[in-house]
Amino acid sequence: MVMPAPAVAGPGGAAPGSVADVRRSNLALVLGAIAEFPPGVHPSRAQLAGATGLTKASVSSLVLDLLDAGIVREIGLNPQERGRPGVGLELSPSRAVMGMEINVDYISAAVVDLAGTVLVREEEERDNRNSPDGPVLSALAALAARVRSTAGEHGVEVLGGGLAVPGLVDPALARVLTAPNLGWVNADLDLEALLPEAPLGVALFNEANAAALAELRHRPDGASDFLFVSGEVGVGGGIVIGSELFTGPHGHAGEVGHIVVDPDGGHCSCGGTGCLETVAGQDAIFAAAGLALDRGSRSADMSALLQALRAGEPRAVSAVERAARCLGIALASTARVVNIESVVLGGHFAVLEPWLRAPLLASLDKYAPGKYASSQVTMSAVGESGALLGAAGSVIRSLMEAPHRLHA
Repeated sequence: MVMPAPAVAGPGGAAPGSVADVRRSNLALVLGAIAEFPPGVHPSRAQLAGATGLTKASVSSLVLDLLDAGIVREIGLNPQERGRPGVGLELSPSRAVMGMEINVDYISAAVVDLAGTVLVREEEERDNRNSPDGPVLSALAALAARVRSTAGEHGVEVLGGGLAVPGLVDPALARVLTAPNLGWVNADLDLEALLPEAPLGVALFNEANAAALAELRHRPDGASDFLFVSGEVGVGGGIVIGSELFTGPHGHAGEVGHIVVDPDGGHCSCGGTGCLETVAGQDAIFAAAGLALDRGSRSADMSALLQALRAGEPRAVSAVERAARCLGIALASTARVVNIESVVLGGHFAVLEPWLRAPLLASLDKYAPGKYASSQVTMSAVGESGALLGAAGSVIRSLMEAPHRLHA
């Protein structure tokens, strides 16, 4: 995972702010340059000077700060360098962040190193519907402690983390404004309790937005404009335009699950009527398929649905086809508004692709003819780890942009 470094003035240019501001910017510049070298290539200080435009003396001084902070380590000599090889540098494999997720029917946590590799991951199925935030946070804190301990046994220190939740959030206040499927309204979360004494603390993210960012960083086709739609108990969405997440004026854009697809439809957890979620959400599909749900195991419920689909049971097939048609209506409406021609499907939409794809494409062709090519309707590149990777990746990016926070 390569994180972009902020643009900074070179040694001959002027940069605004104090000397300390310039040094902080250059510290990020050097760290970003180290991260941008291909895997297995360990740049020397001289190579970093060439890559950044800074003097060798400045780079050496900045590298010392990064070494002291433990973000970078020296690793032998660099044989690719001409002349006398210098000492190679790389992102420290003993430093990492944690991605965490609270969803309606599970909690999860993963330790991710600074290069974006998942080192430890654990998930726990748990029915969080209408459960107060306190007990859910306590359960997640216990899970995070186990994952953190496992990473620690291998010499990995967790610097901070990101938490993704299926609802509208105010990251500055660590507040979930509303998460209808959890039953949370204006819930102030004790994020520090999730990772006690972690120097970078814990940041809060919307689950679908976090997953969209993970898709952006891992897409094999390098797409920079797409709509990500995640199917869980709810249906979430994230809009990426020009390789940037579009969140709207208040950070709440992309709520695809609450586009009305049936004005005379059922009541939605958001308080509305006929939202996409009431037809294409996980529980809605299970109910329409006539399945007896096991509230203690979402994997068992999905296995039962897949078994019914493979057997060609009419109610199961009809439920998925209706969800696909309504998903097409919502995507058609979104395409008209934001002019996006590519969509990435995650969650149960990806799992159900063999039965969902044909009716979805037919729906798109009916309601938005010529807007989406079939090749532009793709499945998630990161699977169920999307929200974890996105939350962790955002924290890594913030560290890359401000590494002085660890050195202070």
